[in-house]
Amino acid sequence: MTTFYFKTYGCSANQVDSEQMAGLLQKAQFVPSETIDDADIVIFNSCTVKGPSETQFFKDIEEFRKEHPYKICIVAGCIAQTDSHNPLLKDISCIGTKQIHRVVEVVEESLNDNIIKMLELDEMPPLNLPRIRKNPVIEIIPISRGCMGACTFCKTKAARKNLVSYPIQDIVKEARKAVHEGVKELWLTAQDTFCYGFDIETDLPTLLEKLVQLPGDFKIRIGMGNPNHIPKIGDRLLEMYKHPKVFKFVHLPLQAGDDMILKEMKRKYTLKDYFTIIKHFKTHFPQINIMTDIIVGYPTEKEEQYWGTLEAVRKLMPDSCNISRFWPRPGTPAASLKPLQGDDVKRRSRVLTGIFENISTLQNEKWIGWEGSIIVDEKGKEEKQWIGRNDHYKPVIVEGDFKLGDVVNVKIVKSGMFDLRGDVLH
Repeated sequence: MTTFYFKTYGCSANQVDSEQMAGLLQKAQFVPSETIDDADIVIFNSCTVKGPSETQFFKDIEEFRKEHPYKICIVAGCIAQTDSHNPLLKDISCIGTKQIHRVVEVVEESLNDNIIKMLELDEMPPLNLPRIRKNPVIEIIPISRGCMGACTFCKTKAARKNLVSYPIQDIVKEARKAVHEGVKELWLTAQDTFCYGFDIETDLPTLLEKLVQLPGDFKIRIGMGNPNHIPKIGDRLLEMYKHPKVFKFVHLPLQAGDDMILKEMKRKYTLKDYFTIIKHFKTHFPQINIMTDIIVGYPTEKEEQYWGTLEAVRKLMPDSCNISRFWPRPGTPAASLKPLQGDDVKRRSRVLTGIFENISTLQNEKWIGWEGSIIVDEKGKEEKQWIGRNDHYKPVIVEGDFKLGDVVNVKIVKSGMFDLRGDVLH
């Protein structure tokens, strides 16, 4: 009996890659392990979005190989795709972002002491691969791979390449199967969901029209999408958001609150463009759950441009905000720019974080007194504690004898910085 374990870094796209590779290994008679210590094979599915996470990955690899010199180590994901030449990966098998369907072959070669680098990018992994879901009530569906952008700070393009979308009928088939198996949330994931289908003469609203027609009790979470695609799909996308099966949640990265910085980042939209989109969403859905991403300390960012970012975040009032300090990604255009002083970047990040935490607290307070249903999709940290999501994808903590997938009626009685607390209505 040969056992395996996945350590997954990064986004939901990486998570589903791990689930599918695990499904293929299990089908090939390998056995999933609950822990690294009990596994014969450990696959590190890596992420290259942020410098600190990449640094942590290489630290983990070094520590793992010192502690477990006789275990098989394999690296998958974006770092495998872009940095397989790194000295630390020289004698480790690597599997690229578009080769996940060949994981069994890589594992078998590694078991025979053969180092293999499977990194070709001219294939597209089938959508209907077997999988082991991390969460039995959540189906993560990769609707496309790659993107249409060329952001100066981003290394993901090198790992995932240009946009390639899966056909609508394939996505719908996977969604139908998942709902039949009891899944309650369908997460549509991609490097950029809003440009889905542009390469195959369709778009996201057309896909959503098909998905919401599926029978069953489930909701759809639309993943991150870039603002510059909204003019092409906007009105029809807003119409689809009105459907009760679609979470009123939008992940729309801003990245910077200054037009010049956005231009230098090659973000392809202005502040006015961004807030016009937000206004349309809020007009139709006043309590829309907004998530955004901000980079502080871009090398050309002056103090007054940073203040513009602070002002933009105050105006946006996001429910969630991924705040990242600029980190030069090797091979990207921004990596050649002279970085700002580290202490200045830390200060900017700290101030923005404080502002966002106040905003998050205020946004959550608005939900006190709300009554409605939540889908229980996560076990809480304490006994009999569960976390569910309402129709705006807000996390609500409740206590009781529940199980994943239960639909519970609650009343919000308390709020915190990052969650809501609910009493169960009987």
